[in-house]
Amino acid sequence: MKKPMLLLPCVDEFLLYLSAVRGLSKHSVVAYKNDLAQFAHFLGGETDIASVSAEDIRRCIGNLSKEKKASASINRFIAAVRTFFAYCKKFQYIDNNPALEIKTVKQPKLLPKFLTSAEVDELCATAKEKPLLWEARDSAILEMLYSSGCRVSELASLTLADMMDNYSSAVVVGKGKKERRVYFEKDAREAFALYMRERKALFARKKMRDNVLQIFVNQQGSALTAHGIRWIVARYSGAEGTNHHISPHALRHTCATALISNGADVRVVQELLGHASISTTQRYTHMTTQRLIDTYNKAHPHGGKNDG
Repeated sequence: MKKPMLLLPCVDEFLLYLSAVRGLSKHSVVAYKNDLAQFAHFLGGETDIASVSAEDIRRCIGNLSKEKKASASINRFIAAVRTFFAYCKKFQYIDNNPALEIKTVKQPKLLPKFLTSAEVDELCATAKEKPLLWEARDSAILEMLYSSGCRVSELASLTLADMMDNYSSAVVVGKGKKERRVYFEKDAREAFALYMRERKALFARKKMRDNVLQIFVNQQGSALTAHGIRWIVARYSGAEGTNHHISPHALRHTCATALISNGADVRVVQELLGHASISTTQRYTHMTTQRLIDTYNKAHPHGGKNDG
């Protein structure tokens, strides 16, 4: 007779497996931990995992719906539970996988948020014109996010060794530890070169040895985290700046939209942004089509009218 495996200890073991064996990022492991904590709270951490049924999982999903959780959050929860029980089956803690019967819920297809060319120009100009934080650094961050379509975590982990061809490109490590090359246009390169001069001056002024691997640092000389970069973008796009709040990810979406709008092949954009699936990149073709429709409806004398 198998010794009962309790839910909470098994979840702890699973999270360690994700981190140590699968090599998932800290952010991803925390997301799994939060979803499975909800699951354990609903069923009870002392529950034998072999006794969990598909109906138990459905009841938990129903409870999330009652709490008015977004469909995307519920689907993320379902994915976490599925992966967890696949792990349990793989290591023979259970004979049957109850999560195989669970289907995801329908969710509305939301187009990614992006900025117009004028809004990007305004945001980048704000970093240069308003002394909110560190003008040269922040201008470089905004220009490089927009130019390359980098994820914020990729930019935060960028080192000088990653930079290539006189700052015109870099090798970044994306999801699944996959490397790809990203590119920086003239404005981004110039902003980056100016920041690097000021970065060198900062360490000299503070009489500190520059042994920080990451390119982007705060004014004390410590490496900026992805959270720090998000905070910087929030300051410049908030009430003190453009008053049009965005996240760094919106600049990634804006880069993709600009490339597609200007005729870039979808497969090329997929490679540049590091999308695992072409369907993710194809969302931007729908965005540009919708943009054309909106422009037409605003500009045409009969635009938006339903004359039948």
